Amino acid sequence: MLLSNYSKLTLEAGTDEAGRGCLAGPVTAAAVILPENCLIEKLNDSKKLSELTRDRLKPIIEELALSYKVIHLEPEIIDEINILNASIKAMQHCITGLSPVPEYIIVDGNRFKPVNDIPYSCIVKGDSKYLSIAAASVLAKTYRDEYMNQIHEEFPMYNWKQNKGYPTVEHREAIQKYGITKYHRKSFRLLPEQLKLDL
Repeated sequence: MLLSNYSKLTLEAGTDEAGRGCLAGPVTAAAVILPENCLIEKLNDSKKLSELTRDRLKPIIEELALSYKVIHLEPEIIDEINILNASIKAMQHCITGLSPVPEYIIVDGNRFKPVNDIPYSCIVKGDSKYLSIAAASVLAKTYRDEYMNQIHEEFPMYNWKQNKGYPTVEHREAIQKYGITKYHRKSFRLLPEQLKLDL
């Protein structure tokens, strides 16, 4: 059973990201403020839900939320500032895009940086403990999957529609065969050590 609130303040935003471990595509963050005593059936950490359930929950979350924001941060920024900083930056952008302004922020994970002096707490596995973080995890995941499905049409040989940019054997074999695209993260180890790639 997910908890509705951590801080006991009314306007509490949950935030989470998707795509941190991918070789290609953006890191996508979402932030959500849910109304008090909000109940969303089947809502959980997005990784524990089927694609069908996530897709069904997305419009429900968007309809019930007092406010939500989703941001994609592109591979160039990830390569420039590293994936941890890019994840935090994406979540910060989401928070600043919320209206009303949250009184408190709860973040999935153990790292964050302050946003406009709003108090916050980092919660490890927060997406399986608090409704607003779970809602943010579902939005981040569904929006990122949609993005990967779109760019799959441009470069179908990497099968991003299936692997969403994660380092599957198939994805790595395609990188070895076809090289990299503008959507690949050059700062990541795109191939195992024994297979070098000329960047």
